[in-house]
Amino acid sequence: MLGIRLPAETEQRLAALAKATGRTKSYYAREAIEAHLDDLEDIYLAEKRLAEIRTGHRRTVPLEEVMKRHGVEG
Repeated sequence: MLGIRLPAETEQRLAALAKATGRTKSYYAREAIEAHLDDLEDIYLAEKRLAEIRTGHRRTVPLEEVMKRHGVEG
């Protein structure tokens, strides 16, 4: 179960879409979350890794080393 507060305009748009299509607002909220969750996870993971690199808690690997490790010729 999830309860979320939406801006009035978003709530109105969602209600209008649900009414026009005969689906529920929950259906569209679920669809939106599922469609964008992978992207959000990727963004937050990338931001976390970048912060770790900037603070010295994680190091980068040069492209040449990655290519060599995986047998890719450059």
